[in-house]
Amino acid sequence: MAKKFFSLIIVPHNRGKFKTITLSEKKVKILIMVFTLLFTTLTIFLIDYFSMNVTRQKYRELFDENSRQKQAIAKYKVSINKLKADIDDFEAYANKINVMAGLKAPEVLKEVGLGGGDRGSGQEIDSSNYSQDAGLNRAQKISRKADGIDKNLNTLVKFFEEQTAKLASTPTIWPTTGWLVSAYGSRTDPFTGKSAFHYGLDIASSFGNPVVATADGFVSHVKREKIGGNTVIISHGGGFTTVYCHLSKFAVKAGQRIKRWDVIGYIGQTGKALGPHVHYEVRRNGKAVNPYKYILEE
Repeated sequence: MAKKFFSLIIVPHNRGKFKTITLSEKKVKILIMVFTLLFTTLTIFLIDYFSMNVTRQKYRELFDENSRQKQAIAKYKVSINKLKADIDDFEAYANKINVMAGLKAPEVLKEVGLGGGDRGSGQEIDSSNYSQDAGLNRAQKISRKADGIDKNLNTLVKFFEEQTAKLASTPTIWPTTGWLVSAYGSRTDPFTGKSAFHYGLDIASSFGNPVVATADGFVSHVKREKIGGNTVIISHGGGFTTVYCHLSKFAVKAGQRIKRWDVIGYIGQTGKALGPHVHYEVRRNGKAVNPYKYILEE
């Protein structure tokens, strides 16, 4: 059987001689196989090239996102460290206030959430030991400490409110300006000349000088007595009651709420009195106590 041949005639544009390339069937098949292989290889290369382009683009996006996250984490670490330092300083300040308030017993500080700070070495956040979980745990610890301080401050506020109310209801000032002419305790009664117990302070002053409430409270009695004359009794709460006798006239009514320094009456000489003065008593839980021990001003 005769071999088959294929002829490829190349005709130039100019008038030169044309060329004829003769190939056997075998060579044509080989060339077709080579071109097919080259085409397949080129196609695979192009597909791979475009795939790599997409991958590189995604990589660049991920790299940029990673860079942004690193910057955000760096800022987050700085903020966490600053927040921790502020919380620790705040805790130390709250501890001072607790000591000043007298809440310094360990069980009290533990109850209100103070103490047990973690300022120790190796606890700071840095780039070498930081992780997302570590940062989250750190933030949770700081949050718990802040909650504890918040509870403590609420306790302190309540404590100082109670102390303020207690101080406001404690008789701590002189009821008028003048001179102390008779103290609390045993004395010779000026009317009988016999020894008797004096349950208050006698403060001599000019007739008509104002007499003020020595603490917050409400007027429980406004009355006229044979011995005490015009008398005002004020209930302050906390077991405290104050009594003001020998007034010339009243400036309050029974049931009226008053504040410390409010005028309740005026110096007089009503009842059993040798001269213008106020007889001032402090009673605690119904029993007379020395008023002088409660007066804080000179």
